[in-house]
Amino acid sequence: MIEVHDLVKRWGERDAVSHVSFTVGQGDIVGFLGPNGAGKSTTMRMITGYLRPTSGEVRLGGTFVSQDSKTVRASIGYLPENNPLYEDLRVREYLDFRAALKGVPRAFRKKRIEQTLEACEVTEVADRIIGTCSKGFRQRVGLADALLANPPVLILDEPTVGLDPGQVVHTRALIKQLAADHTVLLSTHILPEVEAICTRALILHEGRLLFDGTVSDLHRDLSGSSRVICGFLSSREAGQACLAHTTGIEDAAFLDEAEGVCRFRVSAPSGTAVREALFRECAAQHVPLVELTPERVSLEEAFLFITTRESPVQVQA
Repeated sequence: MIEVHDLVKRWGERDAVSHVSFTVGQGDIVGFLGPNGAGKSTTMRMITGYLRPTSGEVRLGGTFVSQDSKTVRASIGYLPENNPLYEDLRVREYLDFRAALKGVPRAFRKKRIEQTLEACEVTEVADRIIGTCSKGFRQRVGLADALLANPPVLILDEPTVGLDPGQVVHTRALIKQLAADHTVLLSTHILPEVEAICTRALILHEGRLLFDGTVSDLHRDLSGSSRVICGFLSSREAGQACLAHTTGIEDAAFLDEAEGVCRFRVSAPSGTAVREALFRECAAQHVPLVELTPERVSLEEAFLFITTRESPVQVQA
């Protein structure tokens, strides 16, 4: 488990990370979201012990990073930002060198290297000089390096950057498979990636943690409203009249009209039984209601809403 408590990193007068707290348990795949410069990589470097925090504390498996960073680092597979590699070594040579540094027993080393080469789909370039490999292959060599010692905690900074679509799909599947026995924290600015593989999302903006919740929570309208798409088999005016007389509606926007059906997007306060009220009003006015669909908030909308607020979003249980 990763436990982060009140973490701060200050550069001069500026807080790159400001009082951030969260936990990540075994089996979790937690996505660290945020725009460039939000503090994601800085936080990851403090978790891994490569950067000393100004204040606050980090524990991995109950061990404080500040008190025993060597033990903590041995329990982490870390894929850092920009993935530094020895480009004059061949892939297999590099992984052998890294496995030795990580303490992988010599008798088991060759087998483990072959396992990670296969898992990360880099067997075909195993004997190629790293500097001649594509960006996608170099990224996967870095992921193989992180997995060599089979650490219980994986910290992955932008693990799919530079990969082609097929490689992205494979890497996401591999990360989901690894989560069964590992704790996984990954950073990304790719919103669909969070939806594809993460069980939880953390949103960091200007060094502050603004959101900590499930991916399903992100699809709620966090502004406190719920939205419904409704369609009337009637004129636009008749539909507008029904909406105007329905209790609880805050806003209604016309969307389109096709084959005699007029569609509107309706907003109402969360918890309002707006669908039931609208159904009753349509029945009373004899206006056929042919569509009534709750609308999910897109991840892009949720992200923009959260990162433009002045205060963190509170997720309701």
